[in-house]
Amino acid sequence: MDELLARLSRLDSCAVSDALDKLGLKGAVTGIHRFSTERRISGRVVTVKLEPDDGRPARSRHLSTAAVETAQPGDVIVIEQRTGIDAAGWGGNLSLGAKLRGVSGVIVEGPTRDVDENRQHDFPVFARDHTSRTARGRIVEAGTNVPITVGEVPVSPGDYVVADGSAVVFVAQGDIERVLDTAEAIATRESEMVDLLRKGTPISQVMGKNYETLLKR
Repeated sequence: MDELLARLSRLDSCAVSDALDKLGLKGAVTGIHRFSTERRISGRVVTVKLEPDDGRPARSRHLSTAAVETAQPGDVIVIEQRTGIDAAGWGGNLSLGAKLRGVSGVIVEGPTRDVDENRQHDFPVFARDHTSRTARGRIVEAGTNVPITVGEVPVSPGDYVVADGSAVVFVAQGDIERVLDTAEAIATRESEMVDLLRKGTPISQVMGKNYETLLKR
């Protein structure tokens, strides 16, 4: 794991989101839920874009399999399934294949399926929703490692992401170092506040003016 990924792995989504706010950047996505494992995930992004099945002859490979085979250990696969069709952009066999490949987890802007199976595989899956309906005959892959959109955030291959129980937060490649610097400073300040609370400092003092202005630019 390189230094940037190691630093990101020590931060939660809230610290990174606060850093984006302080820097005037966009990247936080709410409403995507963690459906398997309780782990926080982070890593470089491999993207997949899905589209409605147009009835052409069946593809030679299932959607997202190219992303699994492209991904490096520690990567996070991020899928855009915004077709409006009730069909899963991810499933159990893909989870097992991704886990064996060393992928950190998957994030789906859209529904996933095989939720119980994903839990059995102990593989982190975050998604907008869940369904039992297969992608076959409904949606197909439009591209791997192409620009996508998650929530209102443009995401490119090679960007960075952290996801946990609070949110999914993306950081563009060109912004990662300054975001990490800012997020680490915020996390250190938050840790100091916890220490003060445990030592008996009144919470109104701990979360006073300095806290309210912490994210001022």
